[in-house]
Amino acid sequence: MTRKEPSKINWVYQKWPKGTVATLKWLNDLGVSSKLANWHVRSGWLEDFGTGAFIQPGDKVDWQGALYALQAQLGMTIHVGGRSSLELQGLSHFVPLGHRKEIFLISDKPEQIPPWFRNKRWEAELKYLRMSLFVSIPQEASIKSGHEGFKIVISSAERAIMEQMYLVKKNEDVEYAYQLMEGLVTLRPDVVQDLLEKCRSVKVKRLFLWSAETAGHSWFSRLDTTRIDLGKGKRQIYHGGQFNQRYQITVPKQEELPGV
Repeated sequence: MTRKEPSKINWVYQKWPKGTVATLKWLNDLGVSSKLANWHVRSGWLEDFGTGAFIQPGDKVDWQGALYALQAQLGMTIHVGGRSSLELQGLSHFVPLGHRKEIFLISDKPEQIPPWFRNKRWEAELKYLRMSLFVSIPQEASIKSGHEGFKIVISSAERAIMEQMYLVKKNEDVEYAYQLMEGLVTLRPDVVQDLLEKCRSVKVKRLFLWSAETAGHSWFSRLDTTRIDLGKGKRQIYHGGQFNQRYQITVPKQEELPGV
């Protein structure tokens, strides 16, 4: 057994990107049982990373390498979303200052995040959100971000800005969302159209369209707003601002809009 098992774990290593976690489920799928995995830990071939999770001996794993395991091995919908996705794509230059960087991780459906991931103190502060914002997610609304030999799923820019707008609660949030929108000059109108038609939030749809139109993006003219359900009634999104008749929301006055 001692002679055969290192060859099996070496075969596992070939399928296992450095800097990522191996879940017990994934190892089981490759023919490594829980008992055998524990034997490999005692033998120094694996390093325990928490219940049901392992890393290669001496390997350094950050939150992205752990998120890779949740996505690629456990099939979870949890992904980098909102402003965090825009930051990874170099589309946000307004990163809030603080002791630890905040990363928004969003699940599209109810999911149980393993304790080994949730309880770990990462170099970034991870914010977990459950967000049923869309009826369904178009394939083009998810992209992959490379990270030292592996890739993680993040929201496309079109989806990320809508996720960020869903989180709007205060005037400063509206202003921040508008600042982000001003920089999104290359959004794909077909993806935007699809997402807006599938979006469940009237607030997001109205705020998105107002922001895009006000920012003067060329792609805005290619949207068919008649196919987007904007609901009925007025919405007070911005306190103390002005009422926008077209989208039936209160927004900042033109002179109050933040500059880039």
